[in-house]
Amino acid sequence: MRRADFAYPLPRELIAQHPLPERAASRLLALDGGSGALQDLMFRDLMTLLRPGDLLVLNDTRVLPARLRGRKTSGGSCEILLERILGVRRFLAQARASKGFRPGTEILLPEGARAVVVGRREDLHEFELDRDALEYFERHGSMPLPPYIDREADAADRERYQTVYGSEPGAVAAPTAGLHFDEPSLARLAAAGFAIARLTLHVGAGTFQPLRVDEIDEHRMHAEHFRIPEETVAAVDATRRRGGRVVAIGTTVVRSLEAAAAGGALAAGSSETDIFIKPGHRFRVVDALLTNFHLAESTLLILVSAFAGRERVLAAYHHAIAGCYRFFSYGDAMFVTPDPAVLAARELRS
Repeated sequence: MRRADFAYPLPRELIAQHPLPERAASRLLALDGGSGALQDLMFRDLMTLLRPGDLLVLNDTRVLPARLRGRKTSGGSCEILLERILGVRRFLAQARASKGFRPGTEILLPEGARAVVVGRREDLHEFELDRDALEYFERHGSMPLPPYIDREADAADRERYQTVYGSEPGAVAAPTAGLHFDEPSLARLAAAGFAIARLTLHVGAGTFQPLRVDEIDEHRMHAEHFRIPEETVAAVDATRRRGGRVVAIGTTVVRSLEAAAAGGALAAGSSETDIFIKPGHRFRVVDALLTNFHLAESTLLILVSAFAGRERVLAAYHHAIAGCYRFFSYGDAMFVTPDPAVLAARELRS
């Protein structure tokens, strides 16, 4: 398939530039992947789409204030966008400056900190800082808002570009489906008897990278670190036994679960994944998906299309545009059930 197969026209005014005053006040578009039927709901209606015995799986990563601005000792301003902490003082980052970077380039950062370029990994640079890198970014970095948000991050973004359940620092982009949950909505789900499990995938800056090839099979994903606890594997197994569904809260959860089950059964542990889920993928674990609206021609839109069918997903997007839904990270949500072929393929394997 080609990148252009996942294009759609979006009026710029539908790109949400700020979060709503209340997290759970978002709208929710429900898409039945079997029939293509759509329901216009509110996020507070999520429980009406769930079934007794369902398991919700959350990504508990926490976003780091990953953006820093500095200056080369040779002159010229630069910007660093953290990709991943590699060690106490080492980190991997996207870096921009008028004349680029080479090994040995020294960067002056706020409060007298210094970072040196020590290597390169494809389009990312490896830096060594003269102090604890995680602590420094936490204190001096700004929140890495996506490039389609046309403003500087402010103090409110430190809370709102973060899920209320994020506990494991390491992401440089939010798992945005989780931004709709507040503490009362999580409490209502638990009180209603829905099981909740967690995993961690640290979202990298590569999530914002557009496809640069026309044939999607030629695209290569950036690797991201993930961890699936034994308790989550046990929760998925228990859900299967009672006939419930595994509901992924976000595409990062889909990628983690499907990567961890690539060998057959879902396995606990820590690893890295560069899995690219596209039409033809045979889903092994996920039965339903809560997600935001994604950029045209993006790997995330392709993932959702693999789950529910490209034509049905794009029809849902056109419906959302006509209905003035809010798009992208601070926008509204979708609840998506799969194309029956996804579950039929799973039954054949089992």
